[in-house]
Amino acid sequence: MKKKLLDWLRPACDPRCAQLSAPRPLDDRPLAQQRLVVVDLETSGLNLQRDQLLAIGAVVIEDGAIDLRQQFECTLHRPGHQASASTLIHGIAPSAIAAGRDPAEALLEFMAFVGDSPLLAFHAAFDQHMLQRALRESLGYRLQHPFVDVAELAPLLCPQGPRQRAGLDDWLALFQLQASERHHASADALATAELALILFSKARRQGLDSLAELQRQCLARRRRQLAPSL
Repeated sequence: MKKKLLDWLRPACDPRCAQLSAPRPLDDRPLAQQRLVVVDLETSGLNLQRDQLLAIGAVVIEDGAIDLRQQFECTLHRPGHQASASTLIHGIAPSAIAAGRDPAEALLEFMAFVGDSPLLAFHAAFDQHMLQRALRESLGYRLQHPFVDVAELAPLLCPQGPRQRAGLDDWLALFQLQASERHHASADALATAELALILFSKARRQGLDSLAELQRQCLARRRRQLAPSL
């Protein structure tokens, strides 16, 4: 009975989603042979259930470099959106939200841009959840693309780096990288991609040359951190 209720509450999948590429699982191909989509989202707040996705910025890493010809940027239309404390952070005015794109159209175009590629983000769990929710609510689409968390890769590959809960600014400062505009989806995606390339270079020097192996190492590190100390 519970399953039938959940099925009834779940929106029907937009038929256009059938044309989207199925996600490619993380595999053992060398990092330089991967196409990766680095994404950053701006939202109306940090509440995973209540707040809304407002903007998407993404850039592609392909053949071991950032391909500036492959970029995605859009602001979503959200009726009734009002300025809040988050507006001071991301700087997206209510007028820009009012003039934004239809969420279903924008999200469909973004997933076509992603194709079958895995996604990278800094603190990926938040972006993954917000994107999943937006896709489900607007398109009835179930996101199954794997996410790789650059915030987990950084301390794994640079254990002598900033403190354990360091943010993007801390890691950018360590490697003397600069975001052209912080808390702007496209600028943060580009900065995250630059950081990812540095981390991939370090990974290769440590004998870790695939996304699948990096995910395995991140999982092992997580387990060590959760294990009770003897």
